[in-house]
Amino acid sequence: MKVNMMHGAGGEVMGELLQTLTKFTHNNAGGIGLESLDDGAVIPINGTNIVFTTDSHVVRPIFFPGGDIGRIAVSGTVNDLTMMGGRPVALSCGMILEEGFDVADLEKIVRSMDEALGEAGACLVTGDTKVVEKGALDGIAINTAGIGIAKTIVRDNGLVPGDVIIVSGTLGDHGIAIMAHREGFDLGEQILSDVAPLWMMMEPVLDAGTIHAMKDPTRGGFASSINEMAKKSHVQVRIEEERIPIRRNVKSAAGMLGIDPLEVANEGKVVMGVPAVDAENILAALRSHKYGKDAAIIGKVVAGSHVIMETSIGGERFIEPPMGDPVPRVC
Repeated sequence: MKVNMMHGAGGEVMGELLQTLTKFTHNNAGGIGLESLDDGAVIPINGTNIVFTTDSHVVRPIFFPGGDIGRIAVSGTVNDLTMMGGRPVALSCGMILEEGFDVADLEKIVRSMDEALGEAGACLVTGDTKVVEKGALDGIAINTAGIGIAKTIVRDNGLVPGDVIIVSGTLGDHGIAIMAHREGFDLGEQILSDVAPLWMMMEPVLDAGTIHAMKDPTRGGFASSINEMAKKSHVQVRIEEERIPIRRNVKSAAGMLGIDPLEVANEGKVVMGVPAVDAENILAALRSHKYGKDAAIIGKVVAGSHVIMETSIGGERFIEPPMGDPVPRVC
């Protein structure tokens, strides 16, 4: 079967098709379909929670304002472990290179990966490299897998009425930085990707209070993540528009591009639901780190369903998950 990838309105059709294609039985996966698998898994071994995740990266362009494919590969895997409460320990790296790929660019990417690993306190312990013929690949693709150790497992389906919703910083930075760069807007250093490994920020946060649910708002952005969390938790989430931290220049660029900043990827942010009693302690712990200085409480969890925005003019509207990916190849 030949499948043609579609974006925009056609993305909904593509999503349905992929769900159909992946709903087959797996002898060693409990009979579930691939669409049911999460970003990470927990493997309990002798009383220790081992967290495992894997991700592939095809971002275009490979160098973008604020980062590159190497930093995003390490950060994405570290953050998937972190979102489950796991301290990153070891990562693997598989690279597929197009024949003729610039060695100087490869050196930059490897240095960037090393810096991100240092920030996360993790090590790259094994890997593999393959080369394919010219024209068979768009430069480079990177797969990273990681293992971590978690004292307490955090899922994305634990929201309960009474929780408050916290975001760790400004939303939309990564997706808008990528899209503006692709469209040729010369914005200098005004809009940069937020790509960052978040374990060092989140380690004290995990000790500051209870976190019922947590997710990094990557592909599909905040809108996709908060809807997934609400749906899995069988609750309603109410968001206050005026409290959502979005940089003014990101709003302006999003307006020019015709994109909702809530629907584009973030690569260095966290969305979490926490008990109201613990919210201020968790907020203080986030703000004590450079990646969490713009953290904010933006909403609450109540009984019901859907995600509802309380607008700045006193109205209400649904925050819907995006159909397809408004900015493809962002990670």
